[in-house]
Amino acid sequence: MSVIGPLVSAEWLRGADDVVILDASYYLPNEGKDARALFSAAHIPGARFFDIDAISDRTSPLPHMLPTPDDFAQMVAALGVSDDSRVVVYDQRGIFSSARIWWMFRVFGHDEVAVLDGGMQAWIAAGGALATGEPAPTAPGRLTANFRPEMVRSLADMRINLQTGDALVLDARAAGRFDGSVPEPRAGMKSGHIPGARSLPFSEVLQDGRLRPARQLREKLAALGADGSRPVITSCGSGVTAAVLALATVVAGLPEAAIYDGSWAEWGSRDDTPIEV
Repeated sequence: MSVIGPLVSAEWLRGADDVVILDASYYLPNEGKDARALFSAAHIPGARFFDIDAISDRTSPLPHMLPTPDDFAQMVAALGVSDDSRVVVYDQRGIFSSARIWWMFRVFGHDEVAVLDGGMQAWIAAGGALATGEPAPTAPGRLTANFRPEMVRSLADMRINLQTGDALVLDARAAGRFDGSVPEPRAGMKSGHIPGARSLPFSEVLQDGRLRPARQLREKLAALGADGSRPVITSCGSGVTAAVLALATVVAGLPEAAIYDGSWAEWGSRDDTPIEV
């Protein structure tokens, strides 16, 4: 039995067998929360913690950039994931960082992955139990990673798109960060947005921590020009909530958006990138 679509419900997960569950929680630097400590305090039984900063390109100065395929395979296999594993990812606040890990698995060729709609709060509301402490050791899996470059956009790609305008860029950050009226949560970041980008805060595709119904997503996306007639690239602060918008394009039945992995952490930290406010 395969994972049902890009989303699964808490009720489905409660009845599922032979599923690898990963807590993919992450908090912004200015939020003052320790995702790993919160995982130890309470998590879905059997879950393992996916550290978004550890399972990344540790040689990059940018936060949690994609690791190499070999590094991803090795580090995720250590969590007990194999090529035939069905994986469900969730986070502690609903849908925030879990979509990033859903995207990462698929970037590296593992399609049997879904996001828990509503995250841990939905699990609790469905009557699911919680566990505490560190999970018992697990046998490592055997995972093969096959990189799909068409799902990722680089700084060079974004520069080209500035000239061609071929793809629509959707920015998942809050509106104040997009228009430059509030500071960025990371020190040293300029304010504003990539010229020509449109603002779609990721919170607008959610309702009570869950993804909105497909019809509502299609309406929101179409209002910004994302109607399937041109490619879409999503961006955010550091490539995390951009994945929420990519997930929304899939659930809406549109061609999946690619993600600018460096996002504003890269674009907004340079002196040679144009910015609009």
